[in-house]
Amino acid sequence: MSGPEGRILRNDASLFILGFGLVAMTLASTGMTHASLGEHADSIDSDREVLSARRGASTARNGYAVHEMTSDATTVREYVSPSGIVFGIAWNGLMHPDLTRLLGSYAAQYHDTLQRTRRQPGLRHQEVKTDGVVVEQWGHMRSLQGRAYAPDLIPPGVSVDDIR
Repeated sequence: MSGPEGRILRNDASLFILGFGLVAMTLASTGMTHASLGEHADSIDSDREVLSARRGASTARNGYAVHEMTSDATTVREYVSPSGIVFGIAWNGLMHPDLTRLLGSYAAQYHDTLQRTRRQPGLRHQEVKTDGVVVEQWGHMRSLQGRAYAPDLIPPGVSVDDIR
């Protein structure tokens, strides 16, 4: 098609291709750049972006470091071993964070086990254990807490109770 209609169709097609490419690049980059349980901590800053959180304190402890981020609803702490691997995550606030993102490669194990776990009415504490990860959640409305950790990744000399 030539003339004005042909130029409009070519421009529309070009815009569609450009838009599709930008969306694909955005989705690919957000899926690959968050720090998750069991992964390297280099990309903790992208977790802050995904959770719409502000940078909190980064604290060096004996045998690990804690990186904190705070959103309007939740504070998340990521526990990092001396080798730079995230071995634990803890949170507290008005709501639980998106565990699928934070658990990374452990998310499928967690969700499969959670579906098979019978929920007891009135119980305010839930613990889900798999071969690779433990996820605990507790609290009540407006005061929810939890933690997730990979027992095999906890550095020597660090206790599970340090993840809080």
